[in-house]
Amino acid sequence: MAVSTARGLIAAAFWPSVCANQRKTCPLPDTLPDRAPQNPPPDAPAPAGAGVFLRMFPSIVLPMFIAVMDQTIVATALPAIAVALDDVERIAWIVVAYLVATTIAAPVYGRLGDVYGRRRMMFVALGVMTLGSVACAAAPSLPFLIFARIVQGLGGGGLMTLSQALISESVPPRDRARYQGYLASVVVFSNTFGPVAGGWLTSGLGWRSIFWINLPMGLLAAVLVRRLPIHAPRPAADWRFDTPGLVWFVLFVAPALVAMEQIRRLRLADAPVIIALVAVALASLVLLTRRELRTPQPLFPFSLLREKTIWRSDAMAACHGAALVSLIAYLPIYLRTARGLSPAETGYFLLPIAFGIGIGSLVTGRLVAQTGRTAIFPSIALIPVVAILLYVAINHQTLDLTWFGLIIGVLTFFMGTVMGVVQVIVQNAAGPGMLGAAAGSVQFSRAIGASFGTALVGAVLFAVFKSHAGDATGVFADLVEHGPSALAGLAPAVRATAEGALEAGFRAVFLLVAGYAALALICAWAIPNRRL
Repeated sequence: MAVSTARGLIAAAFWPSVCANQRKTCPLPDTLPDRAPQNPPPDAPAPAGAGVFLRMFPSIVLPMFIAVMDQTIVATALPAIAVALDDVERIAWIVVAYLVATTIAAPVYGRLGDVYGRRRMMFVALGVMTLGSVACAAAPSLPFLIFARIVQGLGGGGLMTLSQALISESVPPRDRARYQGYLASVVVFSNTFGPVAGGWLTSGLGWRSIFWINLPMGLLAAVLVRRLPIHAPRPAADWRFDTPGLVWFVLFVAPALVAMEQIRRLRLADAPVIIALVAVALASLVLLTRRELRTPQPLFPFSLLREKTIWRSDAMAACHGAALVSLIAYLPIYLRTARGLSPAETGYFLLPIAFGIGIGSLVTGRLVAQTGRTAIFPSIALIPVVAILLYVAINHQTLDLTWFGLIIGVLTFFMGTVMGVVQVIVQNAAGPGMLGAAAGSVQFSRAIGASFGTALVGAVLFAVFKSHAGDATGVFADLVEHGPSALAGLAPAVRATAEGALEAGFRAVFLLVAGYAALALICAWAIPNRRL
């Protein structure tokens, strides 16, 4: 009954806009002084009606679902993998390897899709993802599994970027925001569904099943991708792949993300390694920038970043990614350590995040389609986001749990205004010839922002806790495992100190996330206000 009711509500909310084939608009002149208005090309996509929706959207949703789900499906299987492969110390690399690979692959597939066609590259990405998944399922050791996760991530990063770009290739600008809203809902659902599916599969069929499941899903996705329309690419006659640019990019991204993972642990013994990794990353970034500015056919068209609309939108995506992913990553820890919720109760509590972001993205997409306005929506919606996070930071310990959940749902509703809009803004500013590169720049910005943001939040949380905990410094691990009941056996003075340290630590977390949202708000207001 509940499922059918939910389907009815979704259909009532989405279908009128999906079937709207004609709109009367009154476009305003371009407000950017350095960019003249452009007439749509003769092969511009027609308004997206119900036929386009049914033919195209399922073909894009499933590859995106697979790629995003594989980021989180391993979370609940990590203990079983550590026991089976007898390697606990390096188990976190299963997650880090996939993140590094997807971050590297995103802009590469974006550029290759512009040159060779996004539909063709989608088949390549699906093949790489499926091959990596089979290798993960058959892994005899943890190093082999980590390598296989890198291969899997090289396919997953392509699926994410190409899905974003295919929407803009197939539908006109006014409809893109609506479709990006649907896609944002899929992303959030995939992130939420991944740990649940991983726990169920691991318990019933063993941890290797979380990778074998990608084989039938990948084959089904390939069948669906065949339904996508073919758009002939227009590569330059002398185009060559920018291999040196890719090498410098890998040497920038991999050390930077590994350093962020090391920073999160806050161990003094890791300081020399972190310094070395940061040095390599910075040197590679300088060499990458120098290469891309000089080569006639760069892997990363830095010329896009000269457009104020694009670099400010990418900056907004990075700050928003830092805020959202940090909130999703550390809210379960807060609910466990400070509120005593079980893992199952935490899962139910996090449902408002999925619904809030999904509904916010869909509502914003409809508004963009109806009005043609873009940056104004995150410019307004991020104001209550900052205000709510500041309120939560100050009052989190005294808030009723039900009221706290409602507040988080409202917060994520407003955060949902950013996810689809930023892709529309960047791709519209880049033009039809650079849709893949534009989508890749947004995906890369979000990944870097999310990685750096969560690493910094973790470092701040543990640093503040240690500075306030005194003799109770070592109790945090017990709090994560047992909840507040871990404090029951402590002396009253030590228990009070630990509770105060926990309160101060999470106050710092919510304040830092509010800071990320405030930076995203500043970027949103700095984007030139334009109509599609």
